[in-house]
Amino acid sequence: MTAAEYYTQCPECSANLIQDHSKGEYICERCGCVVMDQVADYGRESNSTDFEEKSKNTRASGSTSLALHDFGLRTEIASGSKDYAGKSIDYQMAETMNNIRKWHIRSRIVSPQERRLSNVLTKINETCAAMSLPKLLVETSAMLYRNFESNYEAKGKSIACMAAATIYLACKKCSVVRSLEEIVEATGVTDQDRSNVKLASKYYRMMVMEMGVFTEQQTPAPAATSTPQLASSIAVALAIDHYISKLANMAKIDTKVERLAIDIAHKTDDHMLADGKAPNGLAAAYIYIASMLLGVNILQRDVSSLSGVTEVTIRNRCKDILTCFKLTVTVRPSQTRPVFA
Repeated sequence: MTAAEYYTQCPECSANLIQDHSKGEYICERCGCVVMDQVADYGRESNSTDFEEKSKNTRASGSTSLALHDFGLRTEIASGSKDYAGKSIDYQMAETMNNIRKWHIRSRIVSPQERRLSNVLTKINETCAAMSLPKLLVETSAMLYRNFESNYEAKGKSIACMAAATIYLACKKCSVVRSLEEIVEATGVTDQDRSNVKLASKYYRMMVMEMGVFTEQQTPAPAATSTPQLASSIAVALAIDHYISKLANMAKIDTKVERLAIDIAHKTDDHMLADGKAPNGLAAAYIYIASMLLGVNILQRDVSSLSGVTEVTIRNRCKDILTCFKLTVTVRPSQTRPVFA
């Protein structure tokens, strides 16, 4: 019997064969005879319908990630106590594998700079995973830190605070509303004082000013020798819509209050009103005004606790909005939502 017949027919009853991909076996469909076992599968992981899914399932696709200090090109030795067949290995082989795994990890980092890069990127991955941030923000944070370390001195700085400052800068670029206090808390720092927040804000200001990504009018950062630079600058101020939406989701406020607050914010868009004022305080004031107009009972105490500002700040922002602008409320019988002129 030739090799082709051996792969396509059963040697006992000459019936067709069925391939079991999970066990790597060829089984006869009639008598159940296992013709071959431990067959290597050189195909894709699973069937795919589009190109993106196919590229994800392809074996050895060569995909890299900026969030890993070696870009994910080196091999990884997984931790386990079983071999490829699922059988448990003895303690001598397990000890040998542990030693190989330990020296393999040590050989990946050959300099203090790589060790610092690995520690910061690991902390960035852990913090983003704890905050459920998207993969795009993780890659952006890694690119920002790589650009900063390639041009400026990062030695002697706190790993957790540097990772928090980098994630906060990436949130500004990706238009994700997260406060620096939330990011510092997600890094796992156990100190209860604000020293870590102050240190992270110091690193953030340093990265913004030295990398030249403060506003769109400033010059871009200097070109690096080997690390790709940011293609565009970062706007520090986000739209007030993001803060209103975040606060409304946290407070579980009705959607009509959120839409009305955003409409009022768009109609009272003035830089003189927002200059020098915290955006979360303005967002809380817009939500409070919209809730009062729609007759929704929302306490200033609840809004202030969620937005991180005091009740006096909310009252002052409401006074500024109502003093600087004249709002004309038109009530229509067929429309439960007021319209502003």
